[in-house]
Amino acid sequence: MLTWLLVPLALATIVGAALLYPFGHEQKTGADVGLHQKPVEAVVTGVQANCGEKCVAVTVRMDDGDARGQSITIPSVSGPGAPRFQVGDEVVLSYSGSQPQAAESYQIVDYQRGWSLVVLALVFAAAVLLLGRWQGLAALGALLLSFVVLVLFIMPSILAGQNPLMVAVVGAGLIMFVVLYLTHGVSARTSTAVLGTLVSLALIGVLGAVFSAAAELTGLDEDTINLVTVLGTDIDTRGLLLAGALIGALGVLDDVTVTQTSAVWELRRANDKLTWRELFAAGSRIGRDHLSSVVNTLVMAYAGAALPLLLAISLAGRSMGEVLTAQQIAQEIVRTLVGSIGLVAAVPVTTALAALIAVRQEVVPAAGGAPAESAKPAEPAEPAETAEPKTVKRAKPKPARIEGDLFTGYDPGKGPWERPSRPAARRAAPARREPPARRRSSGSP
Repeated sequence: MLTWLLVPLALATIVGAALLYPFGHEQKTGADVGLHQKPVEAVVTGVQANCGEKCVAVTVRMDDGDARGQSITIPSVSGPGAPRFQVGDEVVLSYSGSQPQAAESYQIVDYQRGWSLVVLALVFAAAVLLLGRWQGLAALGALLLSFVVLVLFIMPSILAGQNPLMVAVVGAGLIMFVVLYLTHGVSARTSTAVLGTLVSLALIGVLGAVFSAAAELTGLDEDTINLVTVLGTDIDTRGLLLAGALIGALGVLDDVTVTQTSAVWELRRANDKLTWRELFAAGSRIGRDHLSSVVNTLVMAYAGAALPLLLAISLAGRSMGEVLTAQQIAQEIVRTLVGSIGLVAAVPVTTALAALIAVRQEVVPAAGGAPAESAKPAEPAEPAETAEPKTVKRAKPKPARIEGDLFTGYDPGKGPWERPSRPAARRAAPARREPPARRRSSGSP
């Protein structure tokens, strides 16, 4: 059943990627679209606050570009919110003029932060490998492949004018197939998680399209307007909004679906007598606990990304209703709620699929643990006559006490002698006659 469901979807994803990828399309560079700024790396060698009010003169030495090795002094803004430069800071200059030696052709735009990010990435990789070992290595490989799909397929296809929503759906399918199967292996459990993720992604895409149209969202924020202006081509900005919501929810969906399938399979392994309904009920209880934290995580992620915008709108003196229905906030609300609905739907859908598949599989004992009762049929007991007798060492009985008289010995008149076996037997025995008194010897011959 899983094969018949997933193979057509995988083939459709591959065909969609081939149709949407911009083969032969030459993407315009920054210079072609009017962006003549060129980054130049430099190091701050001096800072002087003598260039006027709210101004500081920063002297830098350029490490690359046409004027490599030369020093120039660039005025920079000082005050609240402005960067504070110190000697030794590594900065990035923007060169947009035609005279490399002129200070007017440069502007300080950013800091160099390559080494800090490399160190952080190495610490992250070490932590994943230390805890996950081989599975952690597979997770890092899947993460790298996700970036490859994002950079080499999704971004070029959208910039080439393809429908952003369709590109996001196909790209999310590629990421999902690669990441889940590479990280968790090819199994019925992983295939169930893939199927549950696909159903939830489809629901998010449909609901996003419906409610973005109902709310008349255009997707035109400041960044999107700048992109459309620079490219000079027609881009579906509403589709771009939905594509962001789809890709943003994909990572959380993977977490939910994989957790639910693992929970159902472990419940099945712990008790192979559970029916489909019992597995579904137990998995749903686990999913409800997981879902409450996941929805809050998604909401906080979108709220954190839009925090500067929220602060700016709160200072405008507008009512709460006006703030929530504004274009910038409304599109974040739609993305958050649509993604949350997809997460909510992923729990029962994935749990039901996992329960249906798990009850039809044999219970495999955990590695290193005791085999389950149903994993191996009980062997018939051997007949009694063919069973080999086991040698049992028995303790030697202690010798019983023999009653009698040391001088006269046993009286034959009592009949045959028998060893007394019980104290009662001793009490019931007839009284013995006293032996005759011995006469003392007088010492005479």
